[in-house]
Amino acid sequence: MGRDYAKVIELLDESLKPLDLQVKIVPEEGESMKDLSRTELEKARFLVRLRSHLTGSEAKMCGWRIDDLAGLAISIAYVISKNGKAPRKDLEDLLALKLPGWRVDWNLGRYVRNGYLGEDESGMVYLGWRSLAEVDYKSLVDILIGAEPGEKEPPEDAE
Repeated sequence: MGRDYAKVIELLDESLKPLDLQVKIVPEEGESMKDLSRTELEKARFLVRLRSHLTGSEAKMCGWRIDDLAGLAISIAYVISKNGKAPRKDLEDLLALKLPGWRVDWNLGRYVRNGYLGEDESGMVYLGWRSLAEVDYKSLVDILIGAEPGEKEPPEDAE
């Protein structure tokens, strides 16, 4: 695309707005999106994603069962709550409270294969590139604590 490919990406993003799509830049290894150097930008992933959120009925059509999506949400939220890394065993124990045992390992494997989670040699699970690209962490945490997305504090009746 040439030297000014960042400008081309910007123009593409603008042209995708009417389709409710956007270009998302995902830095390598979860680096900060702000002030990426040219070298870091060259290593980053560029993808097109929805600009808005999926509705419940739209989410059903993505090919995942609702309990798989719930397990993914729990997994991402748990890893976030542990400052970005959590032992796989702890995550398995948490998911086993709500999912049948055989689905826990299968789902975790699926989340890793699809890039939502990553796993290192020591058994630590971390957020994968696809979570960084597709998940609005603030909204996810707000929903899980019972707040309206974008609300400053949870409602008083939330425990």
